[in-house]
This record gives sequence, structure tokens and C-alpha cells, in this order.
Amino acid sequence: MSSGADTSAAGGAPTASLYVHVPFCVLKCAYCAFHSTTLSQEPGVAEHFAWAVGEGAAHWAALGVLDDVASIYVGGGTPTTLGYPLVTLIESLLGTCKLAEDAEITVETNPDTTDPALIERLVESGVNRFSVGIQSFDDDVLRALGRCHSSVAAHRAVQSLVGSGAEVSLDLMCGVPGQSPESWRRTLERALECGAGHVSVYPLSLEEGTPLADSVHSGKVDTPDDDCAADMMETAAECLGDAGLHRYEVASYARSGCESVHNTGYWTGRPYIGIGPSAASMLPSDTFSTAIACEAWSDPGLAGVGRTIDGVPQESVRVRFLRAADTAGFLRHPVGPPEEIEYLTARQAAAEDAMLGLRLARGIADELAVAAGAVAALQDLTALGLVERVDGHWRVSAAGWLLGNEVFEAVWFAGTRRGLA
Repeated sequence: MSSGADTSAAGGAPTASLYVHVPFCVLKCAYCAFHSTTLSQEPGVAEHFAWAVGEGAAHWAALGVLDDVASIYVGGGTPTTLGYPLVTLIESLLGTCKLAEDAEITVETNPDTTDPALIERLVESGVNRFSVGIQSFDDDVLRALGRCHSSVAAHRAVQSLVGSGAEVSLDLMCGVPGQSPESWRRTLERALECGAGHVSVYPLSLEEGTPLADSVHSGKVDTPDDDCAADMMETAAECLGDAGLHRYEVASYARSGCESVHNTGYWTGRPYIGIGPSAASMLPSDTFSTAIACEAWSDPGLAGVGRTIDGVPQESVRVRFLRAADTAGFLRHPVGPPEEIEYLTARQAAAEDAMLGLRLARGIADELAVAAGAVAALQDLTALGLVERVDGHWRVSAAGWLLGNEVFEAVWFAGTRRGLA
């Protein structure tokens, strides 16, 4: 994988990615702050959603944005909650997008909705990668997280996915209240036994407004221990590394050739389009300007759907925008205007690429560090032992992995002239 971050802020033309947010779940987990809801039992909702996604994709394809798609990622929520309308959705996307050679097509799933017959149909339709939310192979930990599957169901689901012939990625979570080091190690061992080529490891993040956060604040559940989570992240690095899964990003491990193309795009500045409620997009400013010219997004009649747009600031080189977290609104207006928009200058875009690029084990090139105005900050971080410079690249050190947020914030604030964090 080459570093798109080194060129995107300077006006390069990397291939695009497409993200589809499916906001439906069987049950909302206790820790989840993403926009999601249970799928309505009203007939035709899943089919209507698949149609709306197809309309959104056709819109961006007509603007030429989906002419060379490096990856498609259907996430959520739990996309497999849709059932067979998900097959229709995938076939619509693949019939609309012009895919890059060896494009990665990923679908997220959970053990409770991993039906072998549906998985087979998805693979036949072109899906070549599944990301499955396991979180733990310990039933007590699963209950603490509000998951609706058991460890046995998780193991069965992963076996089915691996047997489909597609690449498989497992999501695991550490630092959960009540989770012991022994339980965590057993989860890692079982994950390796499943034969997945990619594992993502995330420390539990306590999101305000979630049932888990409310339980912690009320004293019903212990506060997550950051030091315990850090120890578990180190255990993961040891166990997964010894088994041949190299750490290529702060929270991601893969066998050679199994790295996530889609997620790497986020970390290297590749443009992306998000379709669905709460989906985010990032485009070069000139492409976004074209979209404005082709749409009635300045029509006051759409004020209740999203933000009206009059133009793009001249100094902007990159635009990030977000659809409203409104499923009903998306179904009515699949190509409606965004709710939130952020315009970035060349310096800000470079700072963003540098910050995200440091999440990768290979780091960022000298040229990007200079463009981001982050060299002095990186030198300070090197003196602290959190960053190192090797062969013309700045990268996070072994000690710096556990303090990644401090590193990323320091580079971002330096690049945007706000001072060091």
C-alpha cells in the first residue's frame, strides 16, 4: 500500500472509496453511539432502503465521482439485518460504480445475523470481505456490552464466514469493566483459532448518552480502567504479532495482503463518498463545487432536510460533509443536502493527512510533515520518545502507540497553528 497522504493535500488524484451506512440492528448495544435503530416490521422498509442507496450511488456516479472506486464498505448498524434486500443493494452498487482493479467490497455483520445462505448469496454477488463484530468470546463480557449473541454463536458465525472464501476481519474490544486479563487472552486465542486474516482491537470508549455510560455514572458499573485497557492492547500486540498478524495501524493487525483497503483510504487522504443517514463524505473542493452546481441544494424548500449551500470558499481545497442522522429523511431524499460542512485549506488538509497517516506503522514522509507544518512538533515528540524518524519517514514509536491520541493531537494542532496539545 502506498501513502496517499503524501500527495492528496497537494492536489493528487487518488481513487475514491464508497461507504454506505445501514442504520438497522437487531438490538442496539449498550456502548454504541452510532446512528442505528431496530428495523421496522412494516413491509418493504428494507427494500425501500436498498432502492434509496441505489439512487444515491447513481447520483454520484453521474458526477463522475465513482469512476475508479478502490473500495466499497457497507457498514452500520448491522447491514445483514436487511436480509436478502442487502443482496439487491450490493448488486445495485456494483452495477453503478466503476471499480478499480481488485476493488475491496466489504460488508459488516454480527453473529446473530450471519445466515450462511445469505453470506453465500453476498459472495456470489461480489462481496469479497466481511467485518464481523465479535467483541469478545467471553459470555460475561458480551452481556456487559449488551451484545445479543453468545460466544458459541460468534465462533459458529466466523467459521461460516471463513468458509465462504471471502477475507474476514474480526472486531474485538478490551478494557471492558469486569474483563480480566485471562479472559482477554482467551478471546485473542480463540480469534486466532478461527483463521481470520485481520483483527481490529479497540479499547472501550465510554460515549455519553449510551446505556453503558449511564450505568457507569450511576455507579452500577465500574468505570473503565485506561491502564488495564493499555495493558490489554500490549497483550494483543504480542499475541497477534507472534501469530503472524503484523500491526499496520494503531488498532489493526493483519496477515500480509489482508490489510483493509477501505480503512487505509481514510488514513491516507483518499476521497470518499458516504451514502445513508449520518454518512460522512470527503471530496476535493472543485468536485464538491460541481455537485452544488448540479443540485438544488440552495433551495429553501430543502431546509428541513439539510443545510443549504451557496458556494465554496476560494481558499478551500477539501470539503468534509455529513448527512443528517435521519433515516426517514434519507428515505425521502436519498441525494438531499448535507447537514454539516467543513471546508479545509491546503495547510489544514495536509495537517489532517499527517495526523491520520501517523496512525499507520509506516508513518508519513518528510514532505508531508513539512507541508503540514508539523516538523517542530514531531521533533518534540521524538525527544519524548513517542515518535521516531527512519529512512525519511516519521512514525510512532513502540512507546508512542499507547499515547497515540497525544501524538495525533500535537501534530494536528501544530499544523493548524493552534499550538501543541
